[in-house]
Amino acid sequence: MDGYVNLAYDYPVLGAFWTVMWIFLWILWFMLLFRIIGDIFRDDTLSGWGKTGWLIFVVFLPFLGVFVYILARGKDMGRREMQRAQHHQEEMDAYIRQTASTSAPSTADQLAKLSEIRTRGDITEAEYQKAKEKILH
Repeated sequence: MDGYVNLAYDYPVLGAFWTVMWIFLWILWFMLLFRIIGDIFRDDTLSGWGKTGWLIFVVFLPFLGVFVYILARGKDMGRREMQRAQHHQEEMDAYIRQTASTSAPSTADQLAKLSEIRTRGDITEAEYQKAKEKILH
């Protein structure tokens, strides 16, 4: 082997720490950048020109654009996210209520089935009266 071979012990621990830290910061930076871009598109209060301006500012001058956006609109960014989460929760609750109410049999359906069971002779008159009371109360 005539060339120089890098071994694991040739890379100092502090160098590994700095490398991991820079990778972490870059991932954090891209997450923040994409979150801001998503917030720009989701904001209903901004006009088309406002969205275009912020998007150009954030894409072409990313470091300055992101910092200015957070300073100017950071508080509202959190509020919009909370409203979006509440809206999704309300929609989910309404869907669950609607689905649960349509799948539960009505009292009339339960009484009709109970009467049919009594007519077939599967339950006695006393059992029928007891089950009827449970359904009605």
